[in-house]
Amino acid sequence: MTAESSAEAPAADVSVAVSALTAARSVTVLCHVQPDADTLGSGLALAQVLHRRGVPVWVSFAEPAELPASMRSLPGVEHVVPAGAVPAEVDLLVTVDCGSRGRLGALADRLAGAGTVLVLDHHRSNTRFGTANVIDENAASTTSLVARILDAWGESIDRDVAHCLYAGLVTDTGSFRWGGSGSHALAERLLATGIDGGGITRFLMDSHPFGWLPMLSRVLGSARLLPEIGGAGLVYVFVRREDVGGLRSEEVESVIDIVRTTAEAGVAAVFKQSRSSPDTWTVSLRSRDTGIGTDDGVDVARVAGLLGGGGHRYAAGYTTTGTPDDLVAALVRALDPVAAS
Repeated sequence: MTAESSAEAPAADVSVAVSALTAARSVTVLCHVQPDADTLGSGLALAQVLHRRGVPVWVSFAEPAELPASMRSLPGVEHVVPAGAVPAEVDLLVTVDCGSRGRLGALADRLAGAGTVLVLDHHRSNTRFGTANVIDENAASTTSLVARILDAWGESIDRDVAHCLYAGLVTDTGSFRWGGSGSHALAERLLATGIDGGGITRFLMDSHPFGWLPMLSRVLGSARLLPEIGGAGLVYVFVRREDVGGLRSEEVESVIDIVRTTAEAGVAAVFKQSRSSPDTWTVSLRSRDTGIGTDDGVDVARVAGLLGGGGHRYAAGYTTTGTPDDLVAALVRALDPVAAS
């Protein structure tokens, strides 16, 4: 069961977002650090609509310094500016797919100069750090929330906007492997605009340089299985700086989708070493149900929350420091009380 198909929480009131966007005379849209297709697709979809309404708009993210190669084909990239070019003051600042101000990195300082801060997100663990918060944990992606906002706003979703929305939808649902009925209905609508859904998916998810293969060989060789941990089993790997070389962040982020397929483990973790600070690691967590319709997967958002992060029930993450042994021990300690609750 995905968050989108769940009835745990009511849908967000998108009229709050429509009011803020309608009143804005200048807009900055901030994506999270190490942007993926959901945050950038959401930002560029909004930027294109604001631009055609004649509203000045800037889209940015704190790091890395350049746009990830896999997302340079997204329509609207001309609105992306370097972090240093983001205005210090703006009428409306919109954050997309950011669960906390920390996800903005160095650009979190721009929040203070905004007349209104509008937070658009689908993470249950969102800290609601804006002056207006539209959080829909039932949404499969932030782009699907943006689609609802555009509909309520009366703004059309043309082919270029649909391309951006589809990019976030297809990546956040893992090519619809964990998307509910709403995801498929939205995908059908977006595809009807004439976008090349297969091409978008291949470029974002199934295109890697040759160096990705030897990196996988090294990293997967570090895989360890702890079958008794948390009552579900834990599989984990480490991605060290020397494993990565000159590969893009996209290649590093893709490792979790391979590790998570381990049949003997209900929880998968990938520990990724910072390229600039060897004691700092970002950790991706994934979980799954034991069978069709069982709804018994570990809530990794709660696990990540205990370790200073957040996310969704089946996909979450956090940032931490320490030695590899320390990192695994901390995760094991966090998994046991969550699995038992």
